[in-house]
Amino acid sequence: MKNNKYLDEDKTTLVVYQFLKMYPSSKTKRSYRKTKYILYKETLVDFKEHFWAFLGSFIGIGLIAYLQSQTLPHSDVVYLIGSFGASSVLVYGVIQSPLAQPRNLIGGHLISAIIGVTVYKFVPDIVWLTAPLAVSLSIVFMQMTKTLHPPGGATALIAVTGSNEIKNLGYWYVFSPVFTGVLILLAVALVINNMTSNRQYPTHKKYHQFRKRVASIFKNKPNDQKH
Repeated sequence: MKNNKYLDEDKTTLVVYQFLKMYPSSKTKRSYRKTKYILYKETLVDFKEHFWAFLGSFIGIGLIAYLQSQTLPHSDVVYLIGSFGASSVLVYGVIQSPLAQPRNLIGGHLISAIIGVTVYKFVPDIVWLTAPLAVSLSIVFMQMTKTLHPPGGATALIAVTGSNEIKNLGYWYVFSPVFTGVLILLAVALVINNMTSNRQYPTHKKYHQFRKRVASIFKNKPNDQKH
């Protein structure tokens, strides 16, 4: 009797699973369609998208490199850290990605930088310990704060494995080069990624509503002066 009871429960579970598989919820269907559309869109060759991605990354990284060349021309590359290249791929090339949004860009880098410097200061300088600890803690804290940004892991890693000039910066590393560089990338992204109607960054609707209100105010000012 007990075996029959367990057999009936297994059959019931199987039927429920097959039902859910055949008739998924509307939310699941929407997520599936959205993912399918994004993947399909990424496979299309859109030369306009390539142009804006190239222009944005060229200007963003170019400004940071110019800052480096003007302030510290003969020293180690302090301002132009490698993780900015990875961030450029997201904020200029995959602008609809949740990982590319301003909250993730700024928060991910800052949190990772703070963790990286803290690990270097308080953990013995053993690279096989500090490197994985900095990256792993950064991932966890980015997940907890909903600021997951993959290049942030590199920012934490650079804090513990970078040159002596970077290590000697201490917590100044968080402000410069990390925070200043991130602001430059974000400022360029807000301009370049909104140059056409086909591209919108960030994806938050309230930002674009606010931007339209500001634009309408400036458009109405010349008309008010004429009257």
